[in-house]
Amino acid sequence: MAKRELSKDEVRKMVKDENIRFLRVMFTDMLGTIKSVDLPVSQLDKLMDNKIMFDGSSIDGFVRIEESDMYLYPDMSTWLVFPWGAEHGKVARVICSVQTVDGEPFAGDPRNNLKRVLKDMQKMGFKDFNIGPEPEFFLFKTDEQGNPTQTVNDQENYFDMEPADRGEDCRRDIVLALEKMGFDVEAAHHEVAPGQHEVDFKYSDALEAADNIQTFKLIVKTIAKKYGLHAAFMPKPLSGINGSGMHLNMSLFTQNGDNAFFDPEDERQLSQTAYHFLGGLMKHARAYTAVCNPIVNSYKRLVPGFEAPVYVAWSTSNRSPLIRIPSDRGMGTRVELRSADPSANPYLAIAAVLEAGLDGLRNELPAIHEVDENIYQMTSKERVEKDVRNLPDTLHNALKSLAKDEVVKGSMGDHIYHSFMEAKTREYDAYRQHVSDWERQRYMEKY
Repeated sequence: MAKRELSKDEVRKMVKDENIRFLRVMFTDMLGTIKSVDLPVSQLDKLMDNKIMFDGSSIDGFVRIEESDMYLYPDMSTWLVFPWGAEHGKVARVICSVQTVDGEPFAGDPRNNLKRVLKDMQKMGFKDFNIGPEPEFFLFKTDEQGNPTQTVNDQENYFDMEPADRGEDCRRDIVLALEKMGFDVEAAHHEVAPGQHEVDFKYSDALEAADNIQTFKLIVKTIAKKYGLHAAFMPKPLSGINGSGMHLNMSLFTQNGDNAFFDPEDERQLSQTAYHFLGGLMKHARAYTAVCNPIVNSYKRLVPGFEAPVYVAWSTSNRSPLIRIPSDRGMGTRVELRSADPSANPYLAIAAVLEAGLDGLRNELPAIHEVDENIYQMTSKERVEKDVRNLPDTLHNALKSLAKDEVVKGSMGDHIYHSFMEAKTREYDAYRQHVSDWERQRYMEKY
């Protein structure tokens, strides 16, 4: 259920009662980078009247300079007060959608794009698409200038309890800050790799979940900085250890509020809706990988041996495939996509996987390739016999798959798709031209 949008009078009262002096007006560009404009509270009425303008030509994936004027339309259901900065008056945050000068939703705004896909879902008879994200991150020490080093803040392991003078205090303060801002934090723990952490917060509808992911990243980085640490959401910051994922737990709900993935009469207690949704996720997996794993470094994580998925398969009983069906049933029935990582633009990633699943429903696609055994231990011949495909192993190959997939392209819209492909092709070309230390060490003397 989406949060209620606050009225102008409610916002004005909160500003007065909580001594709010500044407004942080946020939106997200095509690459998933949070953008913001800081306003004095004297501009509150102008903001609420949708009169805050900015130059869209300066934002990645937006518009050309000759059509640059854009407006920020605040979504007052996203109004939050930051739990810091009270010495000069508090700071409130509100997330905006981007509109054209004609007052129309701008097609290049990822948030508007997700709203569009959600409307298509609702036309198919569903009310909500709930997302429970599991973002992971690393905490690195910083140098005397505050720049991140390659030294993690601890050497602990999965679920280990750290000494209080290391990451535990930082993680606890992250949780406290999130709770003060209205997050329902379900768990916070050390992850498998040294310096790696995970904070899980309760599921919410797709738009709010994407907003929450962006807010979460901002909170984590802000609190880490106060501890002299750098929080990195880079998928694979260090060689030889696990990378950071952002598993997406998803479920569809009917107009009556029932979980559309649950059927008590089925042997797995999954509905035909769940199976067809799975079928769509399986069919389009290689294409939406470009969106859910959008940077060169993403593919350093998607390799065998480090718990990240490599093969396109699903299972109710093991964690090696791309998609897992957790054991909860009833209202908790959900599908867990394990490939996504926290470098993804959450608005685009959620739109892509939703559109893939909806395509499965429209075309009644079968949920083939359930694999109960450990895929990593299969031979290549066994995988071929079971028709288990690989995920793309480079950004280049993922982009090629995306270019051939009209459904996932449709989840982005023409404007975002073409801007995304152009930006990511440039990124991969720059990577191909770079000669790394690894290459010099391996080849300089040998050849």
